[in-house]
Amino acid sequence: VPGAGAALRPCSSRVAQEGINKPVIDRIIRVDHAGEYGANRIYAGQMAVLGRSAVGPVIQQMWNQEKNHLKKFNELMVVYRVRPTVLLPFWNIAGFVLGAGSALLGKKGAMACTVAVEESISEHYNNQIRTLIEEDPEKYKELLQVIKQFRDEEQEHHDIGLEHDAEATPAYSVLKTAIQLGCKAAIFLSERI
Repeated sequence: VPGAGAALRPCSSRVAQEGINKPVIDRIIRVDHAGEYGANRIYAGQMAVLGRSAVGPVIQQMWNQEKNHLKKFNELMVVYRVRPTVLLPFWNIAGFVLGAGSALLGKKGAMACTVAVEESISEHYNNQIRTLIEEDPEKYKELLQVIKQFRDEEQEHHDIGLEHDAEATPAYSVLKTAIQLGCKAAIFLSERI
């Protein structure tokens, strides 16, 4: 008998999933997990270059929030039984390279990267909030609260980037546009693959 003698684990941590739109929830949690994973790698790259500089504590503070975001989406993946994107190994490398590369441009470059990424993520979270409200705001109340809180914190990171002279980066608009195009591609792929 397969599994004989193995204890069965009750799924006590699972939320009531009756009537949820599973494909929508899967896409939301998968892409948000990937995004928070990527953000963690970006901040890791920035800290590798600028961690001992004057801006290091600011980057560390934002990274600590991103670590909490990733922890929550790791939990939600288990609760909702969502598989991660198969692109995580790629986001691991790409995120670190983006973070370190932008930090090599100095504090302003790192902050320009932060502004570009966080603006994209805030917009993405807003789209998800609209989707869940259209579906059923009461049914997705807990998930909506999480996404709203994280959206607000991402917006704070965006504003911190602006306060730390992101827009003074040489070729700021080109850099920002390129990073945001990359974010849009990452979102599109991570939702689906």
